Order: sequence, then structure tokens, then C-alpha cells
Amino acid sequence: MSRIHEALKKAEQERAARQDAPTQAIYDATSTVVPIAPANEHSQAQSQSAPASGEIPLTAAMPSFASPFSFETLLARCAPQPWVPDEKTNLFFNGNEGKRGAEEFRTLRSRLYHAREKMPLKKLLVTSALPKEGKSFMAANLAQVLVRQHGRHVLLIDADLRNPRLHMMLGTTPSPGLADYLAGRNDEFSIIQRGPMENLFFIACGSEITNPAELIANGRLQLLLQRIESLFDWIIVDSPPVVPVSDASVLAKACDGVLLVVRSNATPVDMAQRARSEFPEEALVGVVLNGADAESITYSRYYYDENQKNGSQTRT
Repeated sequence: MSRIHEALKKAEQERAARQDAPTQAIYDATSTVVPIAPANEHSQAQSQSAPASGEIPLTAAMPSFASPFSFETLLARCAPQPWVPDEKTNLFFNGNEGKRGAEEFRTLRSRLYHAREKMPLKKLLVTSALPKEGKSFMAANLAQVLVRQHGRHVLLIDADLRNPRLHMMLGTTPSPGLADYLAGRNDEFSIIQRGPMENLFFIACGSEITNPAELIANGRLQLLLQRIESLFDWIIVDSPPVVPVSDASVLAKACDGVLLVVRSNATPVDMAQRARSEFPEEALVGVVLNGADAESITYSRYYYDENQKNGSQTRT
């Protein structure tokens, strides 16, 4: 039996042992570690198989994929905070079910569940070609409409460490957050916020940094997602725009799919095409046309092709 299989077997035995005893620490530095598969592989493939040939050294590996804590632990560790959401940019906090744009987000939610029937889809990256195209607005309201379904647990992550906006939209503090975790200063629970909307959780951008590209690429984001993804039905990740910086391409490798936002009468066609080319064909879940004239489009304003093979778009 290879070292990989031995490590996986030992990790499973330790996970079972932890279930029989209360967890005292978030991260056990002495626990058995297993190698991480390439970032563009889905977590299901990571847990089912290992390379048939060659040995992967375990010296720089990460902890076991099994989450060491439950949703009840998350609730106990993350006390609700008094968010003050911006009513102009958040469609679902004020209880107005008929607010303009809300129905389009419900339709998008339905389409995402249809896509989920054909592909593993839990961790969704939301990005755009250029700044100011509405990606943060899309990520925040998508997370809100997903959590409106009974019993759904949703985590929203602000991974735009260059120009973070989500903490201002939600009316909360920016730190501690993702940058602090990536830098090794904070653990998982200390960066997860819980606001007034039930079952909606948020990881803000974190402390101001000077090296966002290096932090995004250091591997700790994959570790974070592996340790907490079993606690949530959806994880929505807001990333920097694709064309100006490389962050989105790196972040996409840790996610299951990409939702690309383009702005009506604003995003140049060549920039949208360039952004599209940054992701593998199978990674692009859909395209959202944001800011379209309400009078020029029909009631059902999302047109969606989860595979994007025919070039169709999701519109609003």
C-alpha cells in the first residue's frame, strides 16, 4: 500500500476517533496530513482517488479533508453581529419581496440548482472583466436569495483583497477576515461573521495588505474551503475583476464554477471575451448581463446555459 493510501486510512481513523470525543482545538498540528490534489480538481475527485504512479511527499501537506467541527459548533463560536445593510444594494434584508430585481435573483437561483444536477456545484466564484460592473452586488444578493430557502446555510466570502466592497454593503467590519487567515494570524471561526439574516455567514476581506496575489496563491484558501465547506450548502466568493489582475484565475481553481458579470452598454466586447478565455470551458457556469434597461427586456430576464457551449448568456 502506498504512503498516500496509508495516510488517507489513518486520517479516516482519526476523524472517526474525533467524532467520539469533543473537539478541543480548531487545528491540531499533530494530526495526520494528506497530500492535496491539483487545485483545479473537484473535492470529490480528491477524496476518491490518488495518482496511480509516483509518490507525493507528505512534508508540506495539509490537514485531513474531514471537517473537525459541526454546524452547531459554528453557531456557538460565531455570535450574531449588528450589521447595518445598505438598503440600496441589498434586495432581501428589508423583507420587501417585490423589490425590483428580486425576482431575477430567484430565477438565477433556480438555474443554479438546475446546473447543480449536472455538475458538482457548491463553491461559486463571482467575477467580472473590469471594475464597476456589479460583481459584488451580484455576489451579495445571490447569497441572500440562496439563504432565503428554508434550511439553507450560505457563506459569502469577500476575496477581493484589492478593492473590497462587501463589508460596506452589509454594514459590518472588514476585519478580522480572509487576509488575516491567509497570513496565518487568525483561525476559521474568528473570521466568520453572522449577521441578522438567519443562516447567512460572511468572511470579510480582512486587514489591509500589500501582497494580495501572494496570499491568494499560498494554498491556505484551499485549506479553509476544505475545512468548512461541509458546513454550508453554498459558498459564494467575490473576486477581483479578471482582466486587471490574476487573482480571479487563481481563486477559480479553488471553486467549482464561475459566474461572470458583464455590464450592459459598458463592458467592451473584447474585454468580456478576454475574461471568458481565462477560465476553462467547463468552469464557466453562466454569464450575467447587469444594468440592462428594464423597458427593453422581458419579464423573465435571465437566459441561462450552464455549459455555455452555444454562447448563450444569463441576462438581467
